[in-house]
Amino acid sequence: MSKFDKKYDAFQIYEKMMDPSEAKPEFLPEADVRDTSAPKAGEAALSKNGIYYEIEYDSCPMPGVGKFVQKTQKIEAPVRDEIRDIFDQMRDIAREYRSTFNSTPHFFDRKAQQEKSRIFYHQGMFMKDFEDDYSRSVPYSSYFPYYQMMGYEQLRTYFTWRTKLRRGTVTDASLSYAYLYLYELLNLIGAEDPQDGLDKLMAFWTEFRVFNASIDRYVLKWLKDYHIYYDLPVPFQTFIAQNGLAEHYREFSDPRNNFELLCSISRYDIRKSAFYTQEREQLIKGCIYNTLDSLRGCFAEKDLDFDDFIFQPTKNLTPWTPFRDALFYPRLQQRDRRVVVSEKEIYLCRQNQWFYSTNITSESGRQLMGYILKQTESSLRQAVKYKYKLTANMQSLPPDITDRLHTAGISLERQITGAVSAFYREATKTVVKVDPASLEKIRREAALTQEKLIVPEEEATVLPQIGAEKPLPKNPESAFFAGAVSDAQKAISKKEEDAGDAAPGTQAAAGDDPWSALKQALGETGLTALSILLEDRAKLRDFADARGLMLEVLLDEINEKAMDYVGDSLVDEELAIYEDYIKQVRGMVK
Repeated sequence: MSKFDKKYDAFQIYEKMMDPSEAKPEFLPEADVRDTSAPKAGEAALSKNGIYYEIEYDSCPMPGVGKFVQKTQKIEAPVRDEIRDIFDQMRDIAREYRSTFNSTPHFFDRKAQQEKSRIFYHQGMFMKDFEDDYSRSVPYSSYFPYYQMMGYEQLRTYFTWRTKLRRGTVTDASLSYAYLYLYELLNLIGAEDPQDGLDKLMAFWTEFRVFNASIDRYVLKWLKDYHIYYDLPVPFQTFIAQNGLAEHYREFSDPRNNFELLCSISRYDIRKSAFYTQEREQLIKGCIYNTLDSLRGCFAEKDLDFDDFIFQPTKNLTPWTPFRDALFYPRLQQRDRRVVVSEKEIYLCRQNQWFYSTNITSESGRQLMGYILKQTESSLRQAVKYKYKLTANMQSLPPDITDRLHTAGISLERQITGAVSAFYREATKTVVKVDPASLEKIRREAALTQEKLIVPEEEATVLPQIGAEKPLPKNPESAFFAGAVSDAQKAISKKEEDAGDAAPGTQAAAGDDPWSALKQALGETGLTALSILLEDRAKLRDFADARGLMLEVLLDEINEKAMDYVGDSLVDEELAIYEDYIKQVRGMVK
């Protein structure tokens, strides 16, 4: 048999065939109208169950050379697949970006990834409400997975898995399917708002990591980016604490780190105060956090950023891309702002462009934070009725800050005092829980007691009168309460008498010269320190070191004793004696 006599088997053409009515004339020869049900001799019959095109080589004198001989055939219209049509419509979206779709850029090409992200977002929004119920499960593996790279069965597998997931059933699947769903949530595909997207992201991550914990590597980075980009109302540190993520974010989550940061950038170190004890540590920290939250809210109402008053970035800014390891399309118009994540990280958005920098604290910011911490401590001392008072001097703030606050109508002292008062009231309130069953039991016992105490009127009128100096009350319960009132009145009278006896001594003590009393209380060390402040305050630290004292503790003790005897502090944050008291201090130390 010659090689030219070889028979070739027919093969099935791509199943999505063009409708015969829409086909170009060259694909439908005029001979197609003839009846092909009965093939001629030498021609292969067409299958009725599929669409085929039969070709054969015509004989030619030259070996291995032939020409196609076109055979007439009947083209059947394919069965309509509505789901495939939806997928085709989704794929058509990519035709708007032919530069990416038809090119073959480097795998990590930045521009290519940006355009793929845009394609992914628009395709995802097109498919955001699509649901499926596919019986098969086809695996899928790809770096930067997205719909355009997936086959028909892979798309059906993914959307069926996503449908079950959205209905509350999270099952194991190819890791690329999981990342595809995470990309959707990062782009708010299928989420009502950023908070809803975060809730769904956390719920999925918590359940899917049971099957494959490798997603932790990226999800933990994306959670931080999510809070920075979407400007959530809850700070990232608070989010960490609320969700028990301290082990994953040790540089952010430990409350001591935040408190240490505040103290390190403040001109006033509250940790060195005599008021800061182990027993009050948690109370003071909670009060400071609450006060700062209140101030941030107050500043925001005036269209001011509180962190702008404290921090300033370094001059060298590095461009920052949110969700760098994901297909993310930054479509939102971002407002100008700065986000301070930690003492080492600050993110700035300017004209919808993001930058990263390490942050530094300005000198005016250190002074402002020092005043805030000191005023917070002063208000908290008053709330707990601490024996020593503390005064925070508003005049120590730089003029530019006080002018900006005055223009905005912000009173730091009033705002801080109100925040501390509200915090302390909430922290010390007594919560009473009533058990309904116990309450009902008390009511029954009270009713029984009341019945025993009530005396019928006819019995009360037959009481013997012999030897009685005054009539008994009709109700013994009334007599009981009358006696209780009498005892209370006697106690009050006794207390007033005691107070009256103590009053003369108190008045006599108040009449003494408070500065003389303060001089005795300060002792040699305190008086010497004040004398040095009057002459050369630069030598005060050497004096404290020579006595084995911390300078801040020494000054704090002087101010506390001054508050106790004369009602005000003597030394400000700049190691200077207030002008109002220089004359009196000179009188004490001479």
